[in-house]
Amino acid sequence: MLFRLANAQRDILENIELIENLEYSKKISSEIKEKVEIAKVTEVMINDASEAYRPAASRGALVFFLMIELYKVHSFYKFSLDSFVIVVNRAIDIVAERMNPKKAVKEPGEEGAEVAEEEENKEDEPMTPRSLAKRVDALIDSITY
Repeated sequence: MLFRLANAQRDILENIELIENLEYSKKISSEIKEKVEIAKVTEVMINDASEAYRPAASRGALVFFLMIELYKVHSFYKFSLDSFVIVVNRAIDIVAERMNPKKAVKEPGEEGAEVAEEEENKEDEPMTPRSLAKRVDALIDSITY
């Protein structure tokens, strides 16, 4: 495109193909700029979430290295990374179930259906710092157990 602009023989405003390419490039540039801004915001959110869960990750690492060293007590106690992942996933599932128990499904016309809908909408709300701290503490306890 720059080559075409530099080597234009006559008035560049008459070259419709060149103008269309410039318009398209401008559009793509704007879209990329918007996506970069969204990516920056998303990166900050991911970093904040990572920092919030760092204590649980530290406890998980501690438990992993303790499990790895258990073979020194007896050769029977050999664990793989896969077995550790199962332990952590189970701990996460326990905390998720405890903090968000499954509700009985109610039909729209049934008594109490409005309450069930409100509870579903409540689950979509972002976590407060207090509820996040409770969740991390519960994860630490569950991983340790």
